[in-house]
Amino acid sequence: MAPVLTSNPTLTLVPEPLTPANFAPFGTAITSPLPHKLNVAPQLSSLPEHDPAPVLANQNSALKYSPISPLLDHYGKACPSGKAAAARMTMFCCFPRALRTISRSQQAEKEVFDVRILERHPFTNQTFIPIDLSSHSKVGDGEEEPLFLVVVAPTRKGEVAMAKNDAGETITIRDPPDLQKVKAFIARGGQAVTYGVGTWHAPMVVLGRRRVDFVVVQYVNGVADEDCQEAAFGEGVVVDLGRKGQHGRKETGPRLWTAKL
Repeated sequence: MAPVLTSNPTLTLVPEPLTPANFAPFGTAITSPLPHKLNVAPQLSSLPEHDPAPVLANQNSALKYSPISPLLDHYGKACPSGKAAAARMTMFCCFPRALRTISRSQQAEKEVFDVRILERHPFTNQTFIPIDLSSHSKVGDGEEEPLFLVVVAPTRKGEVAMAKNDAGETITIRDPPDLQKVKAFIARGGQAVTYGVGTWHAPMVVLGRRRVDFVVVQYVNGVADEDCQEAAFGEGVVVDLGRKGQHGRKETGPRLWTAKL
């Protein structure tokens, strides 16, 4: 079990749309830069400037944008064991989360998600790539695409926090999450997200009514505390998702691309 922090704030978060700019302190937001209805490779000169700049590939039948998100290995001599890491791709099949419903005075019910645990990967970044989804098409019987909630917190680097382990003993957590600065973002099926090295984040939270399968890319060395560290906490950190059921429909907004770490 994850160690439980002995103190945590009372904090209500209103999630923001996932964009390169607002997620940049925590990692990389990734979305296609091209309009959905563009189905013929365009002339490069007709495209707006972009970083990275595209190049023609696949016998001029594709546009290649590279790099868009780094794959970082910070294990080396930095991890206590000194054990080398290897890149790994994993499948996470994530089912919709149960949300808590509360009533608003003289208004419709709203849904909230209670954040109870954060984790981090101190020597690698980690990319979640949804598959079998599109941010531009409906799934099953007219049901709109599912969304997923990204919850992150900066690290209190060089500090410690007190916690209780599963034996009830008091321990310390080095470089704990800053629970006063937790942020939440709504991501769409056409987006991927890279958590930066050491960024505290919640396990994936799928909204809507359909499961989302993610391919996850990261480095691992098989040493549990070096691959993943966790911090749990009690009630108090809540994400306000607004009107009940609204996150079963497609979000609208500007197209997104990538932000560099």
